[in-house]
Amino acid sequence: MKVVAFNGSARKDGNTAALLNRALAEISAAGIETELIQLAGKDIRPCRACYGCAAAKNRRCTITDDFLNECVAAMDSADGIILGSPTYFADVSGIMKALIERAGLVSRVNGDMLKRKAGAAVVSVRRGGAIHAFDTMNHFFLIGQMIVAGSIYWNIGIGRDKGDVEGDEEGMATMKALGENLAWLLPRVRG
Repeated sequence: MKVVAFNGSARKDGNTAALLNRALAEISAAGIETELIQLAGKDIRPCRACYGCAAAKNRRCTITDDFLNECVAAMDSADGIILGSPTYFADVSGIMKALIERAGLVSRVNGDMLKRKAGAAVVSVRRGGAIHAFDTMNHFFLIGQMIVAGSIYWNIGIGRDKGDVEGDEEGMATMKALGENLAWLLPRVRG
């Protein structure tokens, strides 16, 4: 089994990565393979609504000169998917939104290829807007017929400067429990 996490932050190893890594550590400790894909510096453009993916039905986007198809392939081969984003203007980052739009459409037109995989959303936030970002990522899972894992609180960590979230005890405890819950869930949904 494998869980792949996507860090949608423009900061490669910032607060969002710290939260994701905390959850992934618990999953890894349970003997499940993990991978963190950092989207910082990658090119993922928004969906063009060309529906070429619907015509091709090859589990790929017809835009082939950016990083999206590598992400879709990683999602397709994983048993669990974690999406992580900082909160930008009360929502996910632009690159996370592009990933959601395009990977979501590719999945939908290919028989809901992510159906019954486990999913979880993780949000880093300075102050406000985290719930909207959390909802945006969870809607990706829910429309794809995925099974969403929860935790002891909303999967949010509070911090502004790099490393600040590690001082958010409740946020880090939430990530630990999220990782434990995903590790428990995966064998049951993928078994």
